[in-house]
Amino acid sequence: MNKRSIVFTSILAALFLLAACAPAAMVSADGQVRQVTVTGSGIVYVVPDLAYINVGVRSQGDTVAEAMQANNVQAKAIKDTLVAQGVAEGDIQTSSFNVYPQSDYDYQGTITRTYYSVENNVYVTVRDLDALGSILDAVAASGANTIYGISFDVTDKTEAQSSARKIAVESAMSQAKELADAAGVGVGEILSISSSYSYPTYYSGYGMGGGGGAEYAVSVPIAAGQIQVSADVTISMAIQ
Repeated sequence: MNKRSIVFTSILAALFLLAACAPAAMVSADGQVRQVTVTGSGIVYVVPDLAYINVGVRSQGDTVAEAMQANNVQAKAIKDTLVAQGVAEGDIQTSSFNVYPQSDYDYQGTITRTYYSVENNVYVTVRDLDALGSILDAVAASGANTIYGISFDVTDKTEAQSSARKIAVESAMSQAKELADAAGVGVGEILSISSSYSYPTYYSGYGMGGGGGAEYAVSVPIAAGQIQVSADVTISMAIQ
C-alpha cells in the first residue's frame, strides 16, 4: 500500500470515528436529513425620538399663475414658520406638488366656473418631540390647510433590532425543543437560520384638509408613546 492510500485510509477511519461519537441525525429513505423548522418572534419596545409630518397648502385661482402665486406666498410662510420653530431647513423636503383644473356646476350640470388648484406639500422631520405640538399649531396658524398623520421613528434602531433577534432565536430554539420532546425525538445541529424584522410605525391622528388651518390651531398635546421593533427568526434543526 503506497503512502497516498495510507493517508486516505486514515482520513476515512477518522471520519467514521467522529460519526460514531456524534449523535446521528435521522435520515429519510431518500437520504434527506429529517428536520424540524420553527419560527420565533421577538418584540422590543422603544421610545421614539423623531416624528415625521406632511404639511402643505392648497390654493385656488382663476388662472394657473394666480393659483401658483397665492400658493407660493403661503408655502413660504409655512417654511419660515417651521424654521422659526427650530426645524432645520435640511429637514424640510418637498414631497408633492400638483396643479389641476376644477369646475363648478349648476343643478343642470352646466359648468358655471373653471378654476385651478395648486397643492404644495412638504415632508418635515421633527427632532424635538417636546416641540411637536407647538410646531403643528404654528404651521396651522401660518396657513397650512393640509396636515396629514404623524409617524414616529427612532434615530438608531440597531440595538433594538439586535435585542429583538436574540429574543426571536431563544423563542425558536425553545419551540424546536418543545416539538421534539412531544414527538419523542431529539434535536441536533442547526441546519439553517434566517432572520427578518418589521418596524411598525404608530400614527397619531392630527389630520386636516381644506378650508384653512387657523380654525384648527388649538394646542393639542401629542403623545409619542412607544413603538415596537419586531424580528422573526426561522431555524431548521436536524432531528436525532
